[in-house]
Amino acid sequence: MKKIAVLGAGSWGTALSMVLSDNGHDVHLWSHRQEQAEAINQTHKNEKYLDVSIPEQITAFYDLREAIEGVSAIIMVVPTKGIREVCRQLQDLLNDNEVTIIHASKGIEPVTLKRISEIITEEMNQYAYEDIVVLSGPSHAEEVALRHPTTVTVSSENMENAKIAQDLFNNDSFRVYTSPDILGIELGGALKNIIALGAGISDGLGYGDNAKAALITRGLAEIARLGTSLGANPLSFLGLSGVGDLIVTCTSVHSRNWRAGNLLGKGNKLDEVLEQMGMVVEGVRTVEAAYQLAKDQQIEMPITEGIYQVLFENKDPRAVVDQLMKRDKREEMDDLARLLNERYM
Repeated sequence: MKKIAVLGAGSWGTALSMVLSDNGHDVHLWSHRQEQAEAINQTHKNEKYLDVSIPEQITAFYDLREAIEGVSAIIMVVPTKGIREVCRQLQDLLNDNEVTIIHASKGIEPVTLKRISEIITEEMNQYAYEDIVVLSGPSHAEEVALRHPTTVTVSSENMENAKIAQDLFNNDSFRVYTSPDILGIELGGALKNIIALGAGISDGLGYGDNAKAALITRGLAEIARLGTSLGANPLSFLGLSGVGDLIVTCTSVHSRNWRAGNLLGKGNKLDEVLEQMGMVVEGVRTVEAAYQLAKDQQIEMPITEGIYQVLFENKDPRAVVDQLMKRDKREEMDDLARLLNERYM
């Protein structure tokens, strides 16, 4: 048994805490809201996020110092916009890098265009980039909490750390693979949220299965183009963190990004959608970052550009679909083939 802190008491942090508790670990679940931590300890519920009973072995904390005292691993499940602040607090509280840092958040920071692993090492100078582990894959919290079969990938440049994370989480209902391609695993987990927004918009417009299948497939092509241009292994996007996460996020009502897109497709404005959701929709911030990354890398991402126009330029979703359908004729795999030739030939 190990003592582990999970930072972030939303649905995903709660579900991961339950996986760790099932594996016999002493789990500290940290919330930045005192009333939430107290309610979890008193009722063993986290009703705003998950309609399940939380094992009594999980203890919730509001004080970060107390939450991380004596732990061997910290699982960060904080929204992208809160990562820097939490890391700054951890930097002051952790004296060395003997604690394994694993993050399970999915996003890219606008403006800096940094991935979460990069943000962590920027704010916590006792950790090198290769020390960080990312956990990603098709894993709705609602199903993980019910112990439904789920598979994910953990990735790090330091494979010993990846194996530590694999051992912490792997069990009969939560199967964990490893990968050395942290860049590809992080990008796949973040960028699929953009395409899920698009899938929700398509469904909200009533366009049906043909349109959504095309959007998912061409969305995967965009993810692979950008990821390959940044140095990721293109095969990673065919794995759990790529096509696996893309499928589940684009086709399930559990997906916040799909639900947000669905509301946009039905005519709601972005501020109205975010108010109705009441939870973080990571895809919105990631659209900003990916739109800029595509420009910097000179990569065509027409779906991402169209969703950016819907979110931030108030363009009508139907007009964006027309815009996509009227693009110049081309070969299906031309851009990705060119990138692969440039890298491997």
